[in-house]
This record gives sequence, C-alpha cells and structure tokens, in this order.
Amino acid sequence: MATAAERVFGFHPTSRGFGWVLFEGPFAPIDWGLVSAGDDKNASCLRRLERLLDRFAPETLVLEAFDRQTTRRARRIADLCTAVRRAADDRGIETAVYSRAEIREAFAEVEARTRREVAEAVARHLEAFRHRLPPPRRPWESEDARGALFAAAAVVLTHHRLGL
Repeated sequence: MATAAERVFGFHPTSRGFGWVLFEGPFAPIDWGLVSAGDDKNASCLRRLERLLDRFAPETLVLEAFDRQTTRRARRIADLCTAVRRAADDRGIETAVYSRAEIREAFAEVEARTRREVAEAVARHLEAFRHRLPPPRRPWESEDARGALFAAAAVVLTHHRLGL
C-alpha cells in the first residue's frame, strides 16, 4: 500500500503522446504534464518518460491495464506500456497496473463509473485540476488531450485507495 510520503507517478498513454501526474501522498499532486510525441511516437514517449523518471525518482509508477487480451488498446500503446514497465524496472521503480474495473471500484463511493464521471470526481477532489477539466466530448470530437491528466490522476488515486 502507498505510504503518505511515497512518490507515485501516474502514466496514461494516448494516440498523440501521454499524460502524467506525480503525487506525494493520496491527495497531493506535486507536478503533472502532457507530452506530445514526435514522429516515432513510442521512442519519443519513452525518452521523455525516462527523463521524468530520472528527474523525479518516484517509488511507484502506476498505469491502466494495457494487455490486448482484456483491453481494447492498440498494439502500439500496449508495446509502449510494456516498454514503460521495463524502464521503471530498470530504475528499481515498483509498477502497479489497475484494470478499468478496479478504477471504477475505487471511484464507486462517489458514483463515478464512466471516464467522464471519474474525471469530474478527480476535479472535485484535486483543486489544482479543476480548471483543467475539458468540456464533455461530443460524439464527433476526438478526446481532449487533457483527459490523459485525469486518467493518470485516477489511476494514482486508485493505487492509494486500493493499494493492491
């Protein structure tokens, strides 16, 4: 289970890059950002992530489940997440992976079931994120990049809640 002063790094890949959040305690985000990938998306994302891991030296890296058997992740994203785990392992950083069901379980108390509802719950609980919440997505729009921040924060909050 995560301790109060443990640095936990949340990672959420997207089709354009990734979002990340660094927490120092259950409700204490200390830094976050969005990364846009270059031409070779996985290599670009991995280089940027490795710099962040070296800079912040978190004890734990958490991400949402990415295996292709149980999720609808693209092969490139699954490959990136595998490389992310390897980069964390190489640095002695513990990794934790949570399924969408586990994230929903962690947010069930606040009745958040969908990605949007979870993002709204994150915004309610983390003042620093409130003004970053993107507007609801219309069916013809692609997902707002800021959604990756909320997904990364949600997986960290899940880690603190479930501590599996």
